[in-house]
Amino acid sequence: MLRLFRVWSLQALARHPWQSLAAVCAVMLGVALAFAVHTINASALEEFAQATRSINGTPDLQLRNTQGHVDERLYPLLAREPEVARASPVLELQLQASATSTADRQTPTLIRVLGVDALLLPATAPALMPRPWARLPTDRLALFAPAAVYLNAQARRALDLPEAPAEAPSITLRRGLEQFTVRVAGTVVAGGAPLAVMDLGAAQDMFGLAGSLSRIDLQLRPGTVRSSFTQRMAQRTDWPPGLVWANAQDAGQRMDALSRAYRVNLSVLALVALFTGAFLVFSVLSLSVAQRSAAFALLAVLGATPRQRLLLVLLESATFGVLGSAAGVALGTALAAGALGLLGGDLGGGYFSGAEPALQWSALAAAGYGALGVLAALLGGWWPARTAEALPPAQTLKGLHTAGTQAPSPRTGLALLATGVLLAFAPAVADLPVAAYLSVAALLLGGIALLPSGAALLLKALGAWSRRHPLALLAVERARRTPGLAAVAVGGVVASLALAVALTVMVSSFRGSMVQWLDAVLPAPLYGRGASADGQAAFSERFVQAARALPALARVEGLRVVQLQPDPARPAVALIARPLQAGADKVLPLIGPALAVPPGRVAVYASEAAADLWGAQPGSDLAPFLESFRALAQDGQAPAASFFVAGVWRDYARQTGALVIDSNAFAALSGERGANDLALWPAEGTDMSSARRAITQLATQQAGAAAAEGLQFSSAGEVRERSLRIFDRSFAVTYWLQALAIGIGLFGVAASFSAQVLARRKEFGLLAHLGLTRTQILAVVASEGAAWTGVGAAAGLLLGVAVSLVLVLVVNPQSFHWTMELRLPLLRLLLLCAAVVLAGTATAWLAGRAAAGRDAVMAVKEDW
Repeated sequence: MLRLFRVWSLQALARHPWQSLAAVCAVMLGVALAFAVHTINASALEEFAQATRSINGTPDLQLRNTQGHVDERLYPLLAREPEVARASPVLELQLQASATSTADRQTPTLIRVLGVDALLLPATAPALMPRPWARLPTDRLALFAPAAVYLNAQARRALDLPEAPAEAPSITLRRGLEQFTVRVAGTVVAGGAPLAVMDLGAAQDMFGLAGSLSRIDLQLRPGTVRSSFTQRMAQRTDWPPGLVWANAQDAGQRMDALSRAYRVNLSVLALVALFTGAFLVFSVLSLSVAQRSAAFALLAVLGATPRQRLLLVLLESATFGVLGSAAGVALGTALAAGALGLLGGDLGGGYFSGAEPALQWSALAAAGYGALGVLAALLGGWWPARTAEALPPAQTLKGLHTAGTQAPSPRTGLALLATGVLLAFAPAVADLPVAAYLSVAALLLGGIALLPSGAALLLKALGAWSRRHPLALLAVERARRTPGLAAVAVGGVVASLALAVALTVMVSSFRGSMVQWLDAVLPAPLYGRGASADGQAAFSERFVQAARALPALARVEGLRVVQLQPDPARPAVALIARPLQAGADKVLPLIGPALAVPPGRVAVYASEAAADLWGAQPGSDLAPFLESFRALAQDGQAPAASFFVAGVWRDYARQTGALVIDSNAFAALSGERGANDLALWPAEGTDMSSARRAITQLATQQAGAAAAEGLQFSSAGEVRERSLRIFDRSFAVTYWLQALAIGIGLFGVAASFSAQVLARRKEFGLLAHLGLTRTQILAVVASEGAAWTGVGAAAGLLLGVAVSLVLVLVVNPQSFHWTMELRLPLLRLLLLCAAVVLAGTATAWLAGRAAAGRDAVMAVKEDW
C-alpha cells in the first residue's frame, strides 16, 4: 500500500508540473538565501577569530586601560610577578597608509600597526614574527630597524605591493597632520585585515608615544587561577586606577555582539522567502487536494484510512521540501562562495570590511537549514492533509462535497492576531527581538486565516451590484460559493506582499529618519578631517586656535572623539566632546527635553544605545565610566569626574553607544584640547574652496606640505550623500529579498490560477453552449483574477502596515537600540499593490485563453 501511495503521489506531482515547480523553487530559494547568509556570516566570524588568534597569540590575560594607553612602567612589575610566565608589551595604532610611489593616486588604506617585542614573539604570537624578504640583503638587527615594517598578505594587496620585490618598497603612514615614511622589510603570516608589524621601541619613538602601551599580554604559569590573580592585582594600591583585565577571547565576543543584531535580522529576512514558500506549498497542495477529491474518496473506498490519506498529502509536501532543500543548499553554497569572492564577509553591514574570508562550509548547518526547508513544506501541507483526511467518501463520489470550498472559522485568525499584538509588547530575549519575530509571524498567519471570512463579507456586499451585471454575477456567485478555494490561491500573494510592504515601510522610515538626523548633526557647511584613526587628536589646540583666526572662516568648532571601554568583553563607547554652550537641544537631536544639571556635576548626553546598553538613563551618574577619568584626577591633571546624564539623543552612527560632553568640560577632565574633526563656517562672501585653501595653507605652515596632503574635506551635502550611500549598501540585501518575496508570491498566483482555470474546462464549455462568447468567458475569468488579487493586495497592504509597526517600533529598538519615525510611502505602496493586481489579472486571462478553447466545448461531452 505504501509503495502504491508513493507512485500515486509522484504521478500527482507530474500531472501539475508548473505548480510543483513553483513550490520546489520557493523552498529552494528560501533555503538557499538563509543558508548563504549563515555561511557568509560564519565565514566572516571565523576569519576574524583566526586573525585575532594569530595577532594576539595565546595570552591568558590582557591588561588594558579604559581610556587611552597603559603606562609602560607596569610592564616590568608584571613580568616579575611569580604567577607570570611571560609578559609581552604591545602598542597598537590605526593609521592610513599608501604606497609612497603612488601616494598621490592611491586611495589611503586603513592599516593596523602593531609595535611588538620581536624577541618574545616566537613564544607569544608566532604569526607576527617578521620574515625578511628572501631576495633582499638583511642583517641580524633588521628586526629592530627604526623605520621598518612587515606587512601581512592583505596589506600588501591593499597597497598594491609585489610579493617578491627587487628592492625594499616604502609606504607612507599618516596620522593627523603628521606623515611618516617607512620601509617594508618583509612579511608576516598573520591573516585578517591589513596589518603592519614593527619594533616596539621604534614605534614609540616614531609616533611620539614613549612610555605608552596599548596593552600587556600575559601568559600565566600552570596552575595559576586567573580570577585569583586579577583580584590580587586589583587590590594593589600602587597601581593607577582605570585598568581592566581582558581575556584573549574578548575581541571575538565584542565582534560577535556588535554584528549579532545585523546578522540575525539579515537571517530572518532571508527566511522571508522560505515563509512565503510554505504558503505556496499550502496553495499548491490545497488546489491539488480539491482537484483530486474524487480520487481520495476512491482510495477511501478501496481501504485507505483517513490517517493514510493525511500521510499521503504530507508525503507530497515532504517531497517538495526534500527537493527544494537539496537544491537550496547547493545554490546557497554557490551564492556564499560568490559573495565572499566579490564582497567579502561584509554583506553591507561594515563589520568585517578589510578582510577576505574563506568559505567555511558546515555539514551540520547544511543539514539544519535543509531540515528547516522540509519543515516549512510540511507545515504548508498540514492543512491540505487535514482536508484530505476529513473527506466523506460517499458524498464526495456523488459530487455532493467539494474539498476546500468552505471558509474556515474566523476564530483561529482572530486568536492569532490577538497573540501577535500581545507578543509585540514582550521584551527582548538576550538582546534579540524573539517575541517580535513571533509577533510578525502570528500577525501574518492570523491575517491570512481571516482572508476567506473577509472575502465572504466583501462578496456579500457586492451581491446587489452584481445582479445588475450578468457577467459579474457569474464571477461573484462562483467566488461566494467557494471562498476557501479562491482564498487559497492568493494566500501566497498576501504573505509576500505583506512582507514586501513591511520592509518598504521600515526602510523608508529608517532612511527618512536618517536624513532628518543628518540635518541635525551636520550644521556646518564644511568639515575637515585629518588622517587619524588611532584615538589621537588629528588637530592640536594650537592649530584649532590658528584656524579660528583665519579671515576666510567665520566660525570653527573642534570635535574630539575618544573610546571608553569599562568592560573589555563589550564594545567600546564613543565619548564625543563638542561645544554645547548654545544648548544641547540646538546641537543634538534630543528625545525629550534636557534635564537641569545640578551644581558641581558634568552634563553628559547619552545616545539611545548607551541608555539601553549601559543604563545611561536621564538623571543617572554613569558609574561605569567614572573610572576612566579617575587616573587623570589622581595625577593632578583634572578634577574628579561627577557625571550627570542630562538627556538622551538619537544616534544612527554608533550602534554600541555614544556620550556627548561639552568641549570645555572634557578639556577640564582630560587636559586635552585637540580635535579629530573641524566644523567650518566660511566667512560671508567666501566660498568653500577658499576655506579649504586657507586650512590647507595653515597645515602647510605648521606641519609641511607633505602633511597637508592627508587633510580630507567634505561638504555637508557630501557627508550626507556618502552616509546615504552606505545606508543603501547596508540594505541592498533587503531590497533583493523584498523583490524575491514578491516574485515568489506572483509565481504562486500564476500557478494557482492556472490550475484552477484549467480545471474548469467543463464549466467554460457549458457557458459556451449557453451562448457566452469566448471574449465574455475571458472577461469573467479576468474579473475573477482582478477581484481576488485585489482582495489579496488590500489584505497584504493592511497586514504589511501592521507588521511594519512591529518592525519599526519594536524590532529596530530591541535589535539596534535606536528609534525612528514611522513613514508610509503611499505612492510606492499603491504602485506595488497595483502591480500585483495587474499580474494576477493577466495571469488569469492567459490561463483562461488556454482553458476556454475548443477543448472546453468538447469536455462537456464527458458528462453525456
